[in-house]
Amino acid sequence: MSQIKVAIVPVTPFQQNCTILMCETTANAAVVDPGGDVPLIRRAIEQTGAKVEKIFLTHGHADHAGGAAELRDLLGVPIEGPHIADKFLLDGLEDASKLFGFRCRNVSPDRWLADGDQVAFGDARLDIRHCPGHTPGSVVYVNEPMQFCLVGDVLFEGSIGRTDLPGGDYATLMRSIDEKILTLSDGMTFISGHGPLSTIGAERLHNPYLQRQA
Repeated sequence: MSQIKVAIVPVTPFQQNCTILMCETTANAAVVDPGGDVPLIRRAIEQTGAKVEKIFLTHGHADHAGGAAELRDLLGVPIEGPHIADKFLLDGLEDASKLFGFRCRNVSPDRWLADGDQVAFGDARLDIRHCPGHTPGSVVYVNEPMQFCLVGDVLFEGSIGRTDLPGGDYATLMRSIDEKILTLSDGMTFISGHGPLSTIGAERLHNPYLQRQA
């Protein structure tokens, strides 16, 4: 299994963690959640020397998917994810972004993802876990051999994703975390949509929202 290099580029006023994943064997790469500030993302891609072949989306909120259409046009690469349940959010990106003071375009992925699917770039592979609750179509990208995953806004260091936006549901989110996140190993490092990295084990022990799961 190829090793993966990771570069995080905070974008938009929400400081969303756009992530560049590069296969060390081939230098082929994927950009996860290009929410905006596309020129900044392009500079980061150039600095890493990555050859981007895909764009991955964890969910359909504007701060995560707002730059996807522009970046796809610039790079000529397909978009994969999220789950089709977030289609209504991706269809409404332009209107939603106006509420937050930045502009973006609606986008339709080239491939919707479902629980149990796998995505690839270069020689690297990521397994897909559908984790609704923050949004109906949120997905998590997992690399078991390297013990890391990208969880979007499902889970954060010391917190969980908000559920008061359209399509959000607290009980559904907690069930997703219980069944799809806390079943990962304690040593698994995760990259959230915002904020610092953490591990599943640290959150199991210290995240106040997960204490009922202990």
